[in-house]
Amino acid sequence: MDQSSKRATHFLWVALGALSIGFHLWLIFSGLIPNLYSRPLHMALAMPWILIFIAKTRAARWSGGFITVLALGCIAYIVANESDLSDQYGSLEGTPQIIMAFILIATVLEMARRAIGWPLPLITVLALAYGLFGSHLSGEFGHPGLPIESFLGTMTIAEGGLWGSLTGVSVNIVAIFVIMGAVLNAGEAGQGFMNLATTAAGRLKGGAAKVSVLSSALFGSISGSASANVASTGAITLPAMRKLGYPPRLAGAVEAVASSGGQIMPPLMGAGAFVMVELTGVPYTQIMAAAALPAVLYFLTVWVGINAYASRHDLAPIAADQQPSLRVVLITAGFFAIPFAVLLERMFIGGYTPQYAASGAILAGFLLLLLDAKLTFDLRRTVERLESVALSAGRQVAVIASIILCAGLIISVLAQTGLGIKITSLILSAGGNSLWAALLLTAAACLILGMEVPTTAAYVICISVAGPALGKLGLEPLQAHLFVFWFALLSTITPPVCGAVFIAAGMVGENWLKVAFTAMALGIGLYVIPLGMIANPALIGLAETPIAAIFSFVKMAVGLSALSYGLIANRSLWQRALLLGGGLLVVFFPLAVPG
Repeated sequence: MDQSSKRATHFLWVALGALSIGFHLWLIFSGLIPNLYSRPLHMALAMPWILIFIAKTRAARWSGGFITVLALGCIAYIVANESDLSDQYGSLEGTPQIIMAFILIATVLEMARRAIGWPLPLITVLALAYGLFGSHLSGEFGHPGLPIESFLGTMTIAEGGLWGSLTGVSVNIVAIFVIMGAVLNAGEAGQGFMNLATTAAGRLKGGAAKVSVLSSALFGSISGSASANVASTGAITLPAMRKLGYPPRLAGAVEAVASSGGQIMPPLMGAGAFVMVELTGVPYTQIMAAAALPAVLYFLTVWVGINAYASRHDLAPIAADQQPSLRVVLITAGFFAIPFAVLLERMFIGGYTPQYAASGAILAGFLLLLLDAKLTFDLRRTVERLESVALSAGRQVAVIASIILCAGLIISVLAQTGLGIKITSLILSAGGNSLWAALLLTAAACLILGMEVPTTAAYVICISVAGPALGKLGLEPLQAHLFVFWFALLSTITPPVCGAVFIAAGMVGENWLKVAFTAMALGIGLYVIPLGMIANPALIGLAETPIAAIFSFVKMAVGLSALSYGLIANRSLWQRALLLGGGLLVVFFPLAVPG
């Protein structure tokens, strides 16, 4: 491909990314748009990125192009006949519509496969096979059978399956925050995170590790991906830790654990917070308040663990001459602080919806792309940043859309066949109607599923099948959802599949198992805090009962600190046993808390 062709291709992708950004922002201000317009068009804008843009071979690009054209024809038919299809009440009419449904479902499966690999599509295929052929199963797990016209029609021409409420979250909320993240990442916000973290923690013992924790908490709150967090902040923090003499297994573990915590850190929590809004009906601001103290506990536990490792390895702080000046910190911090301030002000003071508030933050972020850390303007640099925003947002929106569309098919099968209710009964009977047994079964399911699919998809699938069982055993909806969401994260640092650990281990040149075991010790809070939220329900009630929430927070902080220090510090066996036992006792022993 010659240079002019490359430029033309680059321009086309930038234009498509800009179109995706414009479309999703337009939906915020356009009033009520029928879901059978907006949601199919969301898929249409995502398809080229997954099926063509990220294709690695010429054959994959050509096949992706063919699939895209075929599916675009189906989507155009749905959009053009939206009112007529609504009158069919989710039942397909005629062979052409059945073929169209198969094309759309096959396209979504292929999008998910190309975006994130085989596991999620395979689980979806099994679910679809159950829906089509489960009537032939005998016993409790068979179902009466569903007409193919109704089964596929609910998924493809009604507001269920592909165009259900889960896709609505992707269209109306997740895409907007992905765009906001792309805008911030294209400018100086990332360096602002790093400078602020370095100033706050760089002078402390184990300072480079603590900088990694703070910067990853800040960056992860907008990136929503542990792997992306490791690759971005790790490019700066890992060399710094290695230069200061940190053991490679510790450096990699710190970055993996810190990056995993970004997905539980308000205000954004990746895509999970917005999916939780849809599934629970709880306002976004209340979910943020509920998630805040557990997230702080997680990073506090990691911080204590770093102190314990510092006592064993004599980890030096970052030298004063390598720390940014106060002026640089204040200027670069503004590149993320101003958009965040706009976002929070519009939500909490203005009373606007999260997506409307995010659009204001996006505008502020776009204006800041005009400047660099020296507050100078350069037209060429600004154009390059805008192109980066378009490409990054277009691709990231498409990847999340692929995951959510595919997960939507599974949720539809669970609802149509009643499989979700049957799995709920299985969990209740296997756990002997014991809450803690059901929690451990759910945790194991989250860990296994999370090894194969992204956190958000694992959370959606697990909560769909286990949530009703946990509710019947007395858990409040938000408790159950936060519990499942946290445990869906376990696979980021837990072998055998631990994406954040693999990336960090590769960046430091260390055996991944060594990094993983160190990460599990350092990230012990990820395993204990979700259970602690159940034993101490006041912890997530910051908005309703703040005094009780703070009391529970302090109690758990003491217990988790003892647990982390006892697990890591170089102490005698009886001292470590005392700390571990005491820590668990403080976390799980119920105490009366002030209301």
